[in-house]
Amino acid sequence: MHPKDLSIHDFNYHLPEEKIAKFPLQVRDESKLLVYNNGEINTTIFNTIHQQISANSFVVFNNTKVVEARLLFTNTNGASIEIFCLEPSNEYNDITTAMLQKQQVQWKCLVGKAKKWKANETLIGQAIAPNGETLTLNAVLQQKLNDCYLIQFNWSIEGLSFAEVLHIAGNIPLPPYLKRTAEDADKQTYQTTYAKYDGSVAAPTAGLHFTEKVFSNFKQKNICHNFVTLHVGAGTFKPVKANTMQEHEMHAEFIEVETKFIEQLIHQINNPIIVVGTTSLRTIESLYWLGVKILHQKTANQVLELSQWDAYELPNNISVCIALKALLNYANENDLNKILAKTQIIIAPGYQLKIANAIITNFHQPCSTLILLVASITGNDWRKIYDFALENDFRFLSYGDSSLLWKKEF
Repeated sequence: MHPKDLSIHDFNYHLPEEKIAKFPLQVRDESKLLVYNNGEINTTIFNTIHQQISANSFVVFNNTKVVEARLLFTNTNGASIEIFCLEPSNEYNDITTAMLQKQQVQWKCLVGKAKKWKANETLIGQAIAPNGETLTLNAVLQQKLNDCYLIQFNWSIEGLSFAEVLHIAGNIPLPPYLKRTAEDADKQTYQTTYAKYDGSVAAPTAGLHFTEKVFSNFKQKNICHNFVTLHVGAGTFKPVKANTMQEHEMHAEFIEVETKFIEQLIHQINNPIIVVGTTSLRTIESLYWLGVKILHQKTANQVLELSQWDAYELPNNISVCIALKALLNYANENDLNKILAKTQIIIAPGYQLKIANAIITNFHQPCSTLILLVASITGNDWRKIYDFALENDFRFLSYGDSSLLWKKEF
């Protein structure tokens, strides 16, 4: 069956409210770990995960950093209006460039209580910078788009980047299913220990379990690792409302990958490759298809973008090394040291993993594209895995427990 014909209702399960972890554990690496391999399920503690991975394996992490994307403003009548920053406007080639803008920037946003925002009205917000100076942030509505608003922000303190403005004035955007407001502790706990590049509005939560102790165990066992960057958008929480996946528009996200990483990936291709999280998986599988697209279209200066169904419609008989080398050639021809691209790839049953052999991931919402991704790796056993987790008191969703899922034939 083509993934276009899948019904999301076939990927439903009952998730009791009490199974959702509203807060993290005190120690990140003491969460439970479910291990699925060759149809068998075992359990252990996350800080022993190195025992489940062989030496010389290559583990891929997403080092995106969650930004304080929720901003509170006041209109001229004193009413509070919340703005949720989604992604930069199309005038910027990538999120990093937009985050580094000073004095003003344009951003695509969701707006709470938008009806209270009058035409041509400037919303004003204020916060105190670390040096004690008052930061005034203004928001001006530029355009109503299909499912969001284009807003121009400008701020009073010269020299501050937009990323710094968000750190000062914004709030951490916890997932809506946690049904609570963010606390000061979430600024640390809803962030991986290795987060580096500002840009996400949701954490790559599979990485929340990793600590220096886990990385040290990897090093002692000669398990290599490296980082890619995929900036997680709010679309990761977008519910599937269509009857079939063909009618669902997959969210697009920005990826940044250094050419040195691609060279390392080629070198590691015969070793087990484990990705940490659905975002890391989407990134490295997108690299393959971007290489295929370059080879197929024979265009040196094309915009690097992967649409929802490209992975099912492009030629699929090109080797991983050839595809990745095509991507490197593209970078060299354009004098690039990193690949910047936008991916809308959907990984669902019917998709065959090209690069990854296993994924470390949390337990996801029913009827979500993330469940489809899990099912693409484990087949119908996804339901057995989730039933086991529910019956054995695993904690679900962003602050929940973890799993290591090996693809069936590996």
